[in-house]
Amino acid sequence: MECFSKGWILILILSLGLFLTACSSGESANHASDGKIKIVTTIAQIAEPLQVIGGDLVEVNSLMGPSVDPHLYNATHGDITKIADAELVFYNGLNLEANMVGIFEEMKAAKPVVAVGEAVPEELLLKDEKGSIDPHIWFDLELWKLALDEAVKELQKYAPERSDVLAKNKEAYFAKVDDLSEESKKLSEIPVEHRYLVTAHDAFGYFGRMHDLEVIGLQGLSTDSEIGVSNIRSTIEIIKQYNVPAVFVESSINESSIKAVIEGAREEGVDVELGGQLYSDAMGKAGTEEGTYLGMYRHNVKTIYEALMGGVN
Repeated sequence: MECFSKGWILILILSLGLFLTACSSGESANHASDGKIKIVTTIAQIAEPLQVIGGDLVEVNSLMGPSVDPHLYNATHGDITKIADAELVFYNGLNLEANMVGIFEEMKAAKPVVAVGEAVPEELLLKDEKGSIDPHIWFDLELWKLALDEAVKELQKYAPERSDVLAKNKEAYFAKVDDLSEESKKLSEIPVEHRYLVTAHDAFGYFGRMHDLEVIGLQGLSTDSEIGVSNIRSTIEIIKQYNVPAVFVESSINESSIKAVIEGAREEGVDVELGGQLYSDAMGKAGTEEGTYLGMYRHNVKTIYEALMGGVN
């Protein structure tokens, strides 16, 4: 704990120094060399849609790339420099980026720093048995539209002369989100007895609520919680009781816990398959279909559908 505290203090000192340097030079926010508005986000689920909506007006960079776990992420010196140099900063909030909250709070004095998740009404947020808010709101397409809309509004305030263009681009993007929502309704074809989504951690609550799937995560809402033998044991019992045909690994989570579930189930004579890899806290590589928000979501729908329908006789 002492080492963590010292590291955290060092990061805050570095960020404060960068902030004061920018203020003393009179340049707390600079356009990119090509005149684009410089935006930094934590997760790619915010960055990629904003780049599409902002088009040639913006240059959007995400701090966290493929396979990065935002729950455990600590900002680097380079990240602090990027945040200090950006004109707008967007993060999910709802305690997803728990180790970066202090930095964001400090930077709010210098520039717009927005937690897009706060745009979602509290009554629509999921909570665990301890009352902790589930931050994985991008898995509900309607909620994520609210979050992205909050980011676009902030961008419109920053560049009012391009407000109409941004509004038009947003509506075009949201139409694609709506198309994906319709496409995802095929999950309703999965028989009730197979509608169990078993994953490494509890990131798919909103996905499950939207698509009427029972979600079982070996870990809690955050990956900083430990997986015990009892978690694996209880998951195996669910698989046995409901004859769950497949379980899933996540791109940003070590797959050892899910493999332990598969092996444990097979030792008890239950043949459960590895249904494939899902994207939860991180998207795929840039330049791939899974490296886009819509493509990531579509991949998950397809993977879950094929794996759970594969157990239908």
